[in-house]
Amino acid sequence: MHNVPKDEVFVIGHKNPDTDSICSAIAYANLKNQTEDKYIPKRAGNINKETEFVLNYFGLSAPELVQDVNMQVKDIAYRLVEGVSETITMKKAFDLMHENDATTLPIVSHGKVKGIVTVGDIARTHMADDNAYILHDAGTKFQQIIETIDGKLVCGNGHGYVPKGKVIVGAAHVERMEQYVNVNDIVILSDRKESQLRAIEKGACMIIVCLVDEVPEQTLALAEQYSCVVAVTNNDTYTTARLIGQSIPVQYFMQRDPIMTFYEDDSIDTLKSTMARTRVRYFPVIDGNGNYLGLVSRRNYINARRKQLILVDHNEKTQSVNHVEKADILEIIDHHRIANVETMNPVYFRNQPLGCTATIIYQMYQEQNLIPDRATAGILCAAILSDTLLFQSPTCTPLDEAAARKLAEIAGIVVEEFAMEMFDAGSNLKGKTMDEILHQDFKKFDIGERVVAIGQINSINKKELEEIRQGMYDYLSEHPEPGCDMTLFIMTDILADGSGILCFGEDAGSLCELAFGETFDDHFAYLDGVVSRKKQVVPSLIGAMHGSM
Repeated sequence: MHNVPKDEVFVIGHKNPDTDSICSAIAYANLKNQTEDKYIPKRAGNINKETEFVLNYFGLSAPELVQDVNMQVKDIAYRLVEGVSETITMKKAFDLMHENDATTLPIVSHGKVKGIVTVGDIARTHMADDNAYILHDAGTKFQQIIETIDGKLVCGNGHGYVPKGKVIVGAAHVERMEQYVNVNDIVILSDRKESQLRAIEKGACMIIVCLVDEVPEQTLALAEQYSCVVAVTNNDTYTTARLIGQSIPVQYFMQRDPIMTFYEDDSIDTLKSTMARTRVRYFPVIDGNGNYLGLVSRRNYINARRKQLILVDHNEKTQSVNHVEKADILEIIDHHRIANVETMNPVYFRNQPLGCTATIIYQMYQEQNLIPDRATAGILCAAILSDTLLFQSPTCTPLDEAAARKLAEIAGIVVEEFAMEMFDAGSNLKGKTMDEILHQDFKKFDIGERVVAIGQINSINKKELEEIRQGMYDYLSEHPEPGCDMTLFIMTDILADGSGILCFGEDAGSLCELAFGETFDDHFAYLDGVVSRKKQVVPSLIGAMHGSM
């Protein structure tokens, strides 16, 4: 059976991850692995330039991208039934099924699935096919016949193909037998030399002599003269006649294209819906290159393992990786408002009113008397500097600043210098489309009965912010965010400690004016001192919506 890694746990942040989301996932996985090595940092979206700078600075790789945590084919213990060649015989195929307690065999060539054979296919071919020339039509080789009857080749070319003829049991008297043996027939005989010679003279392509280990020299000489294949077997004529029909290669009756296959990354939902529409019991599983891996059936997905997650830097379903509801959430570590992620069982939930999730992670290191290594300390510090805008954000607390400065000492960096380098790397948005800029730090919030999408960028370049404002205005005018009632885009000037905000959507302008106490002229207003989406923008919108209801 395919082994499922049952103890694997993903530590993952929100979609469109920022520096805190990525760095907290890496750092928390490192902390958890101090006691049990099964935690793997992941990301739910592409990293931005700022985060890329931070990871490169400390020599770390970005976590692997995971866009969906629905159960997949690779999460179930499917069968590792070995693929077989299309040239194996019907008997060999049935024997393999019996040995593996399987009802289906995959036919594989150079790693690729060419077809499948089931017990039903074998039964139908063996019992219902009355074609007298099936050995020829199936492209059967003499050697395949010899293998099937447990025989031995004593004369002739065993690799030759059976010509168009019938199978005859030469049990009658020799004079009688010669009346019904024709050219290219295969004749099953006893040890009577006269019958052997007469069958060869009549043009038999092959004679099979039963219950013997050898044949007379005269028979061999005549067989060579007539190019007749001669085989011997210790089976009797009845057994030989019964088995010979099972010597045809499976390529003759196997099920060919289109063969329904599943990739390891296909979801269990896809598997279930496909299986519900067909009576086929087993399906081949292939990897991303189309190479055969094993067989999956209905009963395999019953015990499918749900993916196990630890969520960091969010607890809102709209911000979570796709199909989070189909995973087992074990823990949540966050610093945002408590929202609407639901769990199957009680979980460890740590939520603190701090400026950054990374601050909480560092507290947890301290609680376990552990000192993070230089790289881990560096990325935790970077996350705090990013989320608090170098301690300027109203979300920043004394605990955040103290943690960042201590982590900077461990990482060997100067806080202010490193922060400016990081902000400069993150504010370089040249070459990006408006869609990429909007979604690089983008979150959706369920506020009352509305879904509000909020994107944010931070920059130290006023000219760049003004250019983006004009381009984003045009973009949002023509591209409303799917599934959202309102879309806000926040352009934060880090050095000026303020943000310009664009708002689009039904009643968005009037609602934002109520929320922020500023006039929105042509969808735009500049809000001095507003830099935090979490502590200033979202709470103000919640208050305005509740007041307008």
